[in-house]
Amino acid sequence: MKKKNFSNAMLFILLFGIVSLFSDMTHEGASSIRGAYMTLLGASAAAIGFVSGLGELVGYSMRYIFGKLTDKTRQYWPMTILGYILDVLAVPALALVGEHGWIGACALLIIQRMGKAIKKPAKDTIMSFAASQEGAGKSFAIQEVLDQIGAFLGPVLLYLVMLCKTDGSAFQTYSFCFAVLAIPGVITLILLLVTKHKFPNPEQFEPSPKQYIPFRMKKEFLFYIAGISLFAFGFVDYSIILMHVSRNFAGLAAGLQETSAIINSGTLPLLYAGAMLVDAVAALVFGLLYDKKGVKVLVWSTLLSAPFAVFIFAFDSVPALLFGIILWGIGMGAQESILKAAVTNMVPKSSRATGYGIFECSFGVFWFLGSWALGALYDVSIPAMAAVSVITQLAAIPLYLMSQHFADRERENSVNQV
Repeated sequence: MKKKNFSNAMLFILLFGIVSLFSDMTHEGASSIRGAYMTLLGASAAAIGFVSGLGELVGYSMRYIFGKLTDKTRQYWPMTILGYILDVLAVPALALVGEHGWIGACALLIIQRMGKAIKKPAKDTIMSFAASQEGAGKSFAIQEVLDQIGAFLGPVLLYLVMLCKTDGSAFQTYSFCFAVLAIPGVITLILLLVTKHKFPNPEQFEPSPKQYIPFRMKKEFLFYIAGISLFAFGFVDYSIILMHVSRNFAGLAAGLQETSAIINSGTLPLLYAGAMLVDAVAALVFGLLYDKKGVKVLVWSTLLSAPFAVFIFAFDSVPALLFGIILWGIGMGAQESILKAAVTNMVPKSSRATGYGIFECSFGVFWFLGSWALGALYDVSIPAMAAVSVITQLAAIPLYLMSQHFADRERENSVNQV
């Protein structure tokens, strides 16, 4: 019987991962061209940073409310499905905005993030039930790898679309790209319903505790939230990176024609696809390490990835840019896999959606503030922006270590009580 539950849990993780694959094809495909598209529609760097941050603020801060609602109602599937509908359908709707409709595009971005806010606490909680059987780090790493395969394929798909569509204006080409993303969006919803049909009660994967364990803000959780919030503040949103690349590399003058030939508007999606591929590898490596070493793995990943802003923004060099994007992908992959796994281990089953909601609300607020501040700094002083990014991420390391300290101490107390 145990073997059957094991295999069912892994099958569920893989099916949900494939759903995430097509979902990421949709919205990460959009992310690969969104910054350039917003610039084309007339948005400034500060506006792009503000909207990107506001989208993350909505997408994360509202998760606390929907997390509480999910724990109260236990309606895991309805919340997940509703969120996915808004998430994947708002993206192709970007094809419908006018040639100067950057405000309309911003509104659709907020709607898409609202969809993520509705689905994420329920989705992550469902995943955590199966992950408890397989190892949280490994399970969320597998899902993140499948996520990032989709995040790789989405930009590649748009690159091929741009390669084939040689007629029309730049605006028409971008609009057509967003319309094409309706295909993986619809596939996402179909596969999601198939997964629900096969596993209508995923909460059965994880045994309920013999007695009710109330949710409380343990010190390890508080330090963890504080650390990851600083990380979120300093981690530059890819929309700003994409805008920088489109301005300083894809549009270079004749004196740098060789560089311009390597990176142009048509290859921008491939740049993002490469970052997502690095993200996938990093997620798997650091997710597996998390099961062995705990939160301290974030210290290693942060030390490795924090200088990415220096290489991307401080040098007019393609090799430096590519190296910086690799570091950015490592940082993104590590936090994507470890963040969810850590909450699974820190919060009891009965209130896990609330735990996800609290954590992600703080993450989103600081992502918003950081994106806004870094976008504004970009217009004033690019070196200052890069410095703030690096320093803030490194400042999170002592907090990660404190979180691990309290986790180890609580584990020792539990062993001594037994």
